[in-house]
Amino acid sequence: MHGMRAYRTNDRDLRRLTSAIRSTDPVAGYTHSFYRYPARFSPIFAREMIDKFSRPNDVILDPFMGGGTSIVEAKALGRRSVGSDVSSLAVFLAKTKTRVLTKDDRTTISNWSEAVAAEGLNLRNPVTRDSEWTGEGYLKNLISRSTWAIRKALELSLAALGTLPTIDQRMFARCIILRTAQWALDCRKAVPSANDFRAQFLIFAKEMLCGSAEFERDCSRWGAPEGYQELCLHQSALTLGSIYKQTTLPPPKLVLTSPPYPGVHVVYHRWQLRGRREMPAPFWIAGTKDGAGASFYTFGDRHAAGLNSYFETALKAFHEVAKIADDRTTVVQMIAFSNRATQLKRYLRVMNEAGFVELPRSYETGVPGRTWRVVPNRKWYASSKGNTASSYEVVLFHRLAR
Repeated sequence: MHGMRAYRTNDRDLRRLTSAIRSTDPVAGYTHSFYRYPARFSPIFAREMIDKFSRPNDVILDPFMGGGTSIVEAKALGRRSVGSDVSSLAVFLAKTKTRVLTKDDRTTISNWSEAVAAEGLNLRNPVTRDSEWTGEGYLKNLISRSTWAIRKALELSLAALGTLPTIDQRMFARCIILRTAQWALDCRKAVPSANDFRAQFLIFAKEMLCGSAEFERDCSRWGAPEGYQELCLHQSALTLGSIYKQTTLPPPKLVLTSPPYPGVHVVYHRWQLRGRREMPAPFWIAGTKDGAGASFYTFGDRHAAGLNSYFETALKAFHEVAKIADDRTTVVQMIAFSNRATQLKRYLRVMNEAGFVELPRSYETGVPGRTWRVVPNRKWYASSKGNTASSYEVVLFHRLAR
């Protein structure tokens, strides 16, 4: 009888985890809606994985943290966390989303956003254009007849950041501007008016402040280990092993991540005006500099024959993860392939060569094993192509080979 109860409990675990993996619910809650980072996974998925494979005060690692979903959920669940990414935009987002603001901070930001919307976004107001950002091309495709009003609204709102007294408040306010700009420009078939921008700016400010309050409430239940703050590193996974050792943290209990997808077109570092013209504007708005071209963020050119650079880089990255992990570390990753038939096998070989073994479905351990899901909420220009190989993602479970 005892064995039957244990079986049923783990069967429920499997079904719950599988449901979380396949969830198509909109990304919401806490600070997750601050920015629509490409290829982000659901916080429902992250929450279930963290709850299943770790305990409070354990370390969660995400070597490709992107918009910081793993790090946010880890903090809200009382875990310590380390995230890294080669993108300075991703690091800005993760740092902003994991900051716990006080009630006074939120009041100050709320008053600021209302003042900016009421007075600061008047397009008749003068503004000094930053020649450095313009000269380096960060306003590319933003200086045109169709986008000039949005560009001016962005310049005015960024200029108003100086009236906020603290760094945390300015980072949060900058993220409000970033989120509104993304709504106005990225993959929009038509650019909205300045009045629409102003109205949406206030809507996002209120939504984000509510999310921040919810995040503060849940984080306060745990407190923070003395002397510890989550780490969001502007760091390549290829050298993460030595950097992690300097933190003096124990091996992570869970590595929860979504690495670049081999051969799949994901634009991590640009917005796409009308789905075509690429814009580096998010780096300008975030106040961070772009690292390099698209291949810098994707382990190499997705058009390269054989994608050898991708798999060689993935091997080096997971070699570094293996240096950090121990035999209690579970690696959970979500990934898609442009050619599942050949690339999945090769990717699993990379994981084996890096020192990991895949975990199969198991009632005993409650691991759902290799699980596929349909990618929800694809961008309109991608959805128009119908289902392709990259319309599906798979979640893989690994541990160090004994």
